[in-house]
This record gives sequence, structure tokens and C-alpha cells, in this order.
Amino acid sequence: MKRSILISSSPVSQSCSSFKMSTHYLWRSRPQKAILTFALTGVGSWAVASYFTWNAFADDGEPATVFPSKFGTSLRLESSESVNHNTKRLRFEFPNPTARSGLTLTSTVFIASWPKGKWFPVIRPYTPVSSLNQRGSIDLMVKKYPNGKASPYLHSLTPGDSLYFLTPVSLGYRWTPNQYPHITLIAGGAGITPIYQLAQGILNNPEDKTTITLVFGVNSDADVLLRKEFKDFEQRFSGRFKAVYTVSNPTDGSPFRKGYVTKELLEEIGVRGEKKDTKVFVCGPPAMEKALVGARKQGGVLEELGYRKDQIHTF
Repeated sequence: MKRSILISSSPVSQSCSSFKMSTHYLWRSRPQKAILTFALTGVGSWAVASYFTWNAFADDGEPATVFPSKFGTSLRLESSESVNHNTKRLRFEFPNPTARSGLTLTSTVFIASWPKGKWFPVIRPYTPVSSLNQRGSIDLMVKKYPNGKASPYLHSLTPGDSLYFLTPVSLGYRWTPNQYPHITLIAGGAGITPIYQLAQGILNNPEDKTTITLVFGVNSDADVLLRKEFKDFEQRFSGRFKAVYTVSNPTDGSPFRKGYVTKELLEEIGVRGEKKDTKVFVCGPPAMEKALVGARKQGGVLEELGYRKDQIHTF
């Protein structure tokens, strides 16, 4: 998802901590048993997930859902698509091709990877970019960081490899349709994934009439992720969805404006918080979020534009 962040006070991170502690004990006490246990877990989890996913249908005939699962689930990589020089879109298939993810708007999944040469698993959160109604698979968009612990491993996966998805999932923000007539989404870099999930969920719901303004700031033209999808939104939902891009280092002849997400830019496109029935969602690098949202004793750009603290949500 956006960032590789775990908040230590959250129930999810506590469960992840317990997982790490249990694996640490197992490895220290019985390393051979640990190897066998985790090897069997990868295969066994797929078999168990397959059985329950194929057979667990609701009484009303609705298809099964994959998340949440009490023990997590291992999913096989169906495809790996390079989006730009450092980002891939990974599609993981469900054992049941008619199953849905079961995730709600908005949600994050935690993955556990075991990079080569590492004693312990690396646990990271990612925001799916596939539609919540998509059947048979789930898509993650992963940016590779040179010194990252999880992203290089995820980029090395090839179709047929498996990845373990932990449970429970984390709810980023519980969206209520039509709660606000208009919202503003501000993203920076890889922080576009939760922003995209929210926009996609709103626009794909025929009952939700919320209008959206997206402001997306990146370093280069190649970093404008999901451009095709946003262009499609603008065409299909004309008058309801508008995207504004700003690039700090654009190429010669770039179609995008040069600059950063600043107060001046937001004022220019009419982002104001005086109205009570509006909200702004922010997701980006720490420096960007600090400038926009501010710190505990210091307000940010959004406060200067009239937004109250309760009108601002950061993923």
C-alpha cells in the first residue's frame, strides 16, 4: 500500500508481534522442526484454503469470501506486470475463481514474506488496487525500494509462486456512501493506492453520488501511476471525478504541470474546507503529509485552507 508501516498500538500489529515471537521461539528451540513446519504450512494452507473457499458458500447462494480468515491464507501469483521502472502490479489468484475478497471500503491486507537468507518473516501492509467486487483474484501494486525488506522479494516472485496473507486485515477508513457531497483526495507517490481504492469504490457504487477531486503529486512522469484508470474515471463519470497532477521533475514536453502539492495549487483548483459537509483524505511521504496536515502543535496547509482536524483523514 502505500507505505510499509505498522503501528505498534494497533490490534493488528499486536497479532503480527505474536506471530514473530512464536516463530522466534520455534527457530531457537527446534530449527529443523521449524523448517518442516513452515514448509508444510505453505502447502497445507493452500489446500485448506482451497477446500473451505470452494465449499464455504452462504445460505443465500452468495459466493465465498477469502478475507478475513482465522489463520490467514496462501495465494498463488497469477501474473506480474511491470507498471514502470520500479513498480509492479501483482495478481494473486483465489482457490475458488468465483470467490470475492470480502474486503470493505477501505481495507489493507498484511503479507508475510520470507526473503532469501532471512531468519524471520517480513510483514508489511499493502492496499489492494483491484475492485472489491473482483472475483477470483486480488491485485497489489508494489513499488520496489532499493533497501526494502519486502518489496525486492515481492518483485522477484514469478507466476506460480505463493505469498502468505495474514489475518486480520486492517480497516483504513469506514466509508459511508453519500456522507459528503464532495471529497478531496490528495496523494503523493506510492500513497496513491489507498486513494485509488477509495475513489474506485465510490464511483463503482451506483448508489453513491459523491463527487471527487484528486490531487496527485509525483517526482517524474513515469511515477503517475494508474493514469489510465483515472482517465477512464474522468470519461465515465464526467462532472463527478476530476484529477489534477503535479510533477516535480517533468520531462520536456510533459503534459503535466511542474511543481508540488502546495497551498497555492490547492487554492487554484478550489480546495477549501469552510463547508462542514466535506472531507479531505491524504496519503503520501511523511514530509508531504506533515506539510499538509501539520503536527500536534502546528497546523498545516489544510488548516490554513479552512479544514478542521475532524475533516482530515490520513491513511
